[in-house]
Amino acid sequence: MMLIILLCFYGLLLGSFYNVVGLRIPKNKSIVTPWSACLSCNHTLTAVELIPVVSFLLLRGKCRHCGAKISPLYPFVELMTAILFMISPILVGWNVELLISLTLVSLFMIIFVSDITYMLIPDRILLFFFGLFLIERIIYPLDPWYDSIIGGLVVFILLLLIAYVSKGGMGGGDIKLFGVLGFALGLKIVLLAFFLSTLIGTLFGMISILLGKHKKREPIPFGPSIMFGTLLAYYFGDQLILLYLSFIGFTAGG
Repeated sequence: MMLIILLCFYGLLLGSFYNVVGLRIPKNKSIVTPWSACLSCNHTLTAVELIPVVSFLLLRGKCRHCGAKISPLYPFVELMTAILFMISPILVGWNVELLISLTLVSLFMIIFVSDITYMLIPDRILLFFFGLFLIERIIYPLDPWYDSIIGGLVVFILLLLIAYVSKGGMGGGDIKLFGVLGFALGLKIVLLAFFLSTLIGTLFGMISILLGKHKKREPIPFGPSIMFGTLLAYYFGDQLILLYLSFIGFTAGG
């Protein structure tokens, strides 16, 4: 239990850091300096104003200096990182795969911020995390080990073809992201992740258009859908596949 609480604590702290990374890397800014400040009045935030989630609640979502609203994106990412860190050992166990899980969550939290804010998935982020996954899969390879190579290559080429046929229907960042995910997760899980991501993205797009948040043909960030679809496939992929096969068998038998 103490380890779960510790993971939650680390998730909150890292979630705050991932906000900084996701906001600054796409603009080629340092993630170390300057110190975080209000985007409206440039008031340098104190340590009390930087407590993950808690500061947002205490300040009622407003800058203490100028009263400008603070984006709810910050506490959302902090809280989501903490929750996903907490449930990871429950879902994958206390083994080396937990390292893959936490790395995957970290990648998605940064991408979530950058894609929501700028509709951009930076190459620097993808290269960094590809290096991490490469090291981790050498330590704890998939079975068979070459499933990483096949998964990365197949999904990358598949999405390139989709982008070509649809004349830009897939963004370059999304394609490269799936290539990294294919290497980390293998062919079966990454194909399921792509299917679920597309399904979630389509549903979100339809709901967003119906609610008047977006117009038809207006670009919508696909990164969040990739995050939710991939995490579902990663944590529950085998169960979902068995459920689908059982459904197919039941339908055919009926």
